Amino acid sequence: MNIKQYLDSTYLKTPEQAGLSVQENTKVVKGFIQEAIDEGFKLIMIRPDMVSLAKQMISNANSKVSIGTVIGFHEGTYSLEEKLSQAQKAINDGADDLDFVCNYEAFKKGDIEFVKNEILQGTQLGLHHHKIVKWIIEVAALTDAQIIQLSALIKNVVIANFKEDCYPNVFIKSSTGFYTTENGQPNGATVPTIIMMLENGSPLPVKAAGGVRTYQEAIEMINLGVKRIGTSSAKAIANGQEAKSDY
Repeated sequence: MNIKQYLDSTYLKTPEQAGLSVQENTKVVKGFIQEAIDEGFKLIMIRPDMVSLAKQMISNANSKVSIGTVIGFHEGTYSLEEKLSQAQKAINDGADDLDFVCNYEAFKKGDIEFVKNEILQGTQLGLHHHKIVKWIIEVAALTDAQIIQLSALIKNVVIANFKEDCYPNVFIKSSTGFYTTENGQPNGATVPTIIMMLENGSPLPVKAAGGVRTYQEAIEMINLGVKRIGTSSAKAIANGQEAKSDY
């Protein structure tokens, strides 16, 4: 198994979050992009303002690494217009994957039609441009019942509005990695949450993001059925070492 083709190498910190200057943070991003090129990971996941940089570096290297970025990150409460605008700019800049943060707060409040429309329009935009779309549901912010319901809602919107050959290109994704939990509870993918997502989101693929820290855990997720794993420690995991980062 080529585990590298499951790994979305991820760096999403702003300079402020990383405690770095803009120049220092950009240097870190460049390091992650270059590592993804050198290691042959499936994808490099970076913030929207870094997509053009990644496109240039990957093109110059004649690499097949895909470029992913986040939309409505990380709270998910951006307006639909803002999310679509961010997504269109990312497409224009060369992104291959668009990872939208679902407005899970609206979902929790019962505004189901709003969430359905967001999923429909975001997915339409991405698929129209032949991009892969992922919907981050932020499992740590949801109860088990809500994880089940939101996974099923995303699946149902896609099945009702898109042809079957589109299904592999619309993912349900577990986490942003930035949600703050209490009492040390996990804020990323766990086996129970991934199982719920797989069981209720099928036939849509699932991305396990955050919480996968070792090669063995990555293999366990793949054996469960996930198609992508988001991690900021892709090289360590691929080399059989334990991740030092929380994401």
